[in-house]
Amino acid sequence: MLSYIIKRLLWAIPTLLGVSALVFSMVHMAPGDPALVMLGEHASKESVEALREQMGLNKPLLDQYFMFVTNAIQGDFGISTTSGEPVMDEFMERFPATVELALFAMFFAVIAGLFAGIISAVKRYSIFDYAAMSTALAGVSMPVFWLGLMLIYFFSVELGWLPVSGRLGYEFDIDEVTGLFLIDSILMDDYDAFWDALKHLILPAIALGTIPMAIIARMTRASMIEVLKEEYIRTAKAKGCTKMQVIMTHALKNALLPVLTVIGLMVGTLFAGAILTETTFSWPGIGKWLINAVNQRDFPIIQSTTLIIASMFVIVNLVVDVLYAVVNPRIRLS
Repeated sequence: MLSYIIKRLLWAIPTLLGVSALVFSMVHMAPGDPALVMLGEHASKESVEALREQMGLNKPLLDQYFMFVTNAIQGDFGISTTSGEPVMDEFMERFPATVELALFAMFFAVIAGLFAGIISAVKRYSIFDYAAMSTALAGVSMPVFWLGLMLIYFFSVELGWLPVSGRLGYEFDIDEVTGLFLIDSILMDDYDAFWDALKHLILPAIALGTIPMAIIARMTRASMIEVLKEEYIRTAKAKGCTKMQVIMTHALKNALLPVLTVIGLMVGTLFAGAILTETTFSWPGIGKWLINAVNQRDFPIIQSTTLIIASMFVIVNLVVDVLYAVVNPRIRLS
């Protein structure tokens, strides 16, 4: 197992190098000059050239890329050309907001997706099956930003049940110990703030988690249908196991392998969807921050954030592969 993990981590190096090269190339091919964006259209040519030299933008692209990779290996992701602050400091300031949103969205997606998939497989071709799979198909088809706007319109504007944007009401003030408002409010014993933070999370989490939920539901249904046909399921029934025991103990555990793969792949989908979701709901996470960086041609933020997210994606998929052996002991990684 240890040798497998080491091999996967070593294979991650060329993957991350490829990602960094691709992002670096795309960013520098995009129109617009960061120095001109910072100084304004009416800045003198001398001022622009001086700022380009200060930022290292006048160096050959290969030198710029080598400098970026070298600094990134050392944990230095550069200075934001917009704010003048270290990129890593700004990233860590906003990252907990995105993590909280992504975790809550994944919790919603996994619970709702597994429930819908299991019931659809057990009650195959029933009204619930058709309704659940039709909803899943609609969930995959709906753009995140459109769903977010519809949720805001119905639950915030029309019904007034949930807040439109942000993470917490202005009347609350909590100490950011972990940066996760749900946890921090509990640590402060401020349950009014906890409830308010939860209400702020519901709509963006549903908007972000709908597509993963739909995919998990369809994959769970297909996997469960295949497993329920196996001989050991008939054996379990013949031994007198209850229907719940057959489904939860024998069928679901063996049906989880492809579902785990999907859940691992959904991490990338969550971060991609978070960009649109955070913009729609004015959620102060890295997605909204990255959109602003693209508009302002802030190269260090774009390059560094993309590389960090790619690293997280690689690590999550490694964790999923290792979990295979935990969920199904017949699988041995080497």
